[in-house]
Amino acid sequence: MKRYWFAIAFVAIGLGGCAKQLPPLQFTPNNVGVSTTKLPAEVRSITVSIAPEGEQQGEVETMFTEAGGAMGSGTSLTDTWEGAIEESLARMAIFTDRAPQTVSIAVKVLKLDVPAMGISMTTDTVAKYEIIDRSNGDIIFSQDITSQGTTPGDYDFLGVVRARESVNRSVKNNVLAFLQALETVDLKRPMFPAPSKPDRSAPSS
Repeated sequence: MKRYWFAIAFVAIGLGGCAKQLPPLQFTPNNVGVSTTKLPAEVRSITVSIAPEGEQQGEVETMFTEAGGAMGSGTSLTDTWEGAIEESLARMAIFTDRAPQTVSIAVKVLKLDVPAMGISMTTDTVAKYEIIDRSNGDIIFSQDITSQGTTPGDYDFLGVVRARESVNRSVKNNVLAFLQALETVDLKRPMFPAPSKPDRSAPSS
C-alpha cells in the first residue's frame, strides 16, 4: 500500500515538472569522536542484510532496499548502512588494527516502517547488531536496537522528501545507539559462546 502512495507522489512530481532532488541516503551520525574505550580486536567484515520475513518485527519498506529504485539514488540501504558503520568505527578508533583477535559485525534490518503520508514524518527502525568472533563463532555482542527519526512538516513541501529524510534520521540514530553500546562490550565475555565441539582425538571406549 505504501509503495502505491510513493508511486503517486513520484507521478505528481513528474507531471509538475519539479526538479527537486531527493536527499541521498546518508546514515553516518554527525560528530562521531574518538572513543576512550579501546577493544583489542580487528574488524574484518561488516555486513548489513534484510531479515527474512519470519524474523522481521514489522514492515520493512523494500523501496529503500533496492539500488536505483524509486526512492533510491543508485546506492542501496544495506550498502549505505555498511558504509556508515565503517566510517563511524574509523572515526571512533575503538577497534585495533592487526590485533590477534578478529571479529565480524553483522546487522539484520528487522523493521523499517516508513510513513506513506502525513505532515510530520516518523520512521521506526529496528536492527539486530551482532559481533562475532571469527576464530570460534562466539557471539560476543547481540542486541536489537530501536530508533526513530522524525522530519517536521516545515522541512520540505514534498511529503516524499520528508519521508526520505525521516529514514536518514532514524537509521543515523540506530547506528549511533550501536556505537554507544560498543563502549560496554567485553570481548572476553561473549553473550552467546559457541557450542563446544567434541574432542575427536580422544579414544573411543
